Amino acid sequence: MSGTPAPEQLVERVTALPGFTKAIGTRVLSAGAGSVHLAVDRGPDLLQFNGFFHGGVITGLADHAAGAAVTTALPAGRIAVTIDLSIHFLAPADGRTIVARARAERVGGTIGVASVRIMSRSEAGEKLCAIATVTLRIVDDPPALRADGVVGSPGEGGGGRAAQ
Repeated sequence: MSGTPAPEQLVERVTALPGFTKAIGTRVLSAGAGSVHLAVDRGPDLLQFNGFFHGGVITGLADHAAGAAVTTALPAGRIAVTIDLSIHFLAPADGRTIVARARAERVGGTIGVASVRIMSRSEAGEKLCAIATVTLRIVDDPPALRADGVVGSPGEGGGGRAAQ
């Protein structure tokens, strides 16, 4: 499909839009149809009082990664928005970077489900710090995204996702 960005390009473009995800410095490590890996580096404004990544930052990263994973598995003109998110914190996120590895587990016509593993990465390696399950509603791209050419709609020549 000519003019349709690869999943990684799509996730890069959406992640760069103004808002929370950009403000915390989210980076795209990789993206494919139904799979996204994102990272956020440690910064003083992202930590809780005891020096670990704040749970809200971890949850926000998991939310964005899940939405991206499901969205990359959808046809052009559709996007996934969170309707439910369950997260379990397993260990302090005390590394230099947190990495969210999201996978679309099920993608239907109206609902998608993604799982996310959030790792705390340090010089010593990685440890699992949280897991999330996210349920998302499949909706038409919002007008602002279509107007920006970020994701486009079928027949508009821009945007789109990888085929399932």
